[in-house]
Amino acid sequence: MTAGDQNNGDFEEFKGDIEAAERRVAGEIDPGARALVIAVGVFVLLLTFVLPHTGDAKGWDVLVGDDAAIRNGIALPSRVFCWLALVFGVGFSMLALLTRRWALAWIALAGSTVASFTGLLAVWSRQTAPAHHPGPGIGLIIAWLAVIVLAFNWARAVWARTAVQLAAEEERRRITAERQNKSLLDTLNDNNDNNDNNDDTDSGSEKA
Repeated sequence: MTAGDQNNGDFEEFKGDIEAAERRVAGEIDPGARALVIAVGVFVLLLTFVLPHTGDAKGWDVLVGDDAAIRNGIALPSRVFCWLALVFGVGFSMLALLTRRWALAWIALAGSTVASFTGLLAVWSRQTAPAHHPGPGIGLIIAWLAVIVLAFNWARAVWARTAVQLAAEEERRRITAERQNKSLLDTLNDNNDNNDNNDDTDSGSEKA
């Protein structure tokens, strides 16, 4: 076995390790200090469901659409916002924090972003409600702000992971190019050595 073949075998094994590490990096996130901010945001968002969203209708009332919600004239934007905040702001955010999975973090980011715009629409719908219906309550305002904070921090966490993945891919390409150049040089050196040996053999035969 020549040195080039041995280097190629070592490189293939090394390449497999790099690709396995890259796959692990691609599937996970490391929110770092943002994990605490996200956890606090989820906790605050949960608390808003026991606070009044409009009049005496609390967040849970808006979710289930009970008599309190009907009495205060809860509109569709408010219900959609509450469900988006619960499913993505609370549910998927907790799953992403616990599992550190990149796909779940992306879902939490997308859902929280949509919930942020829906929250704006919910607040606006309460401000423009008929005079006999109350305006937005403290629970709705805090929930909207909490969802915005979650969306912002999930965007930072996902972007940080993407930057790490891009750096890992660039490093892999650099190592691959270096290994290929070294293998090519080793092959050329082996060929030169073989040619020199053949020349020496031919010279010895001619002298004999």
